[in-house]
Amino acid sequence: MPAEIVAAGDGEPMRSRSHGQDWIVSWQLPTTTPAGTSNGAAGVCLTDAGELVLISHDGTHWGFPAGRPDGDEAPLDTLRREMLEEACATVVDARLLGFARSRCVGGRQRGLVLVRSYWRALVEIGPWEPAFEIRHRRVVPVTEAWRHVQDPDLAETRISHRALLEAGLSSGHL
Repeated sequence: MPAEIVAAGDGEPMRSRSHGQDWIVSWQLPTTTPAGTSNGAAGVCLTDAGELVLISHDGTHWGFPAGRPDGDEAPLDTLRREMLEEACATVVDARLLGFARSRCVGGRQRGLVLVRSYWRALVEIGPWEPAFEIRHRRVVPVTEAWRHVQDPDLAETRISHRALLEAGLSSGHL
């Protein structure tokens, strides 16, 4: 990973590869929900103490708690449920930051368009009791956010960094 990663620009197409498929990913403003299939919600989860809650499958790559909707669940309801399931954190307040729109351009899901909402969520952290696929949780000062949020895929990292900017966390902490 490069030492400095530029956050995604509005609508900027970025190539991504995930599970053997090729995608074009872009950041979309929160003014209008982009067309596509809901792919759930992700939360930039902040505490009153000025900390950021991050999760990891493997203890190496850290990111925001996120997940897919149950049935026709609304994005805010998905956010609340997933933050509790993945991070053992209760959402107290939330503000929509924007969307990641992903279009499959190569692979078995070619043509599929997925849309994930990103939220700034004020949370209360509960005891760490991992019950689902997430095995690790880390709570870091917001001044360290940019250093910790790194996905193996550069486009996904750039989307996450854009969410940090939209949440009001400056990139000056690199």
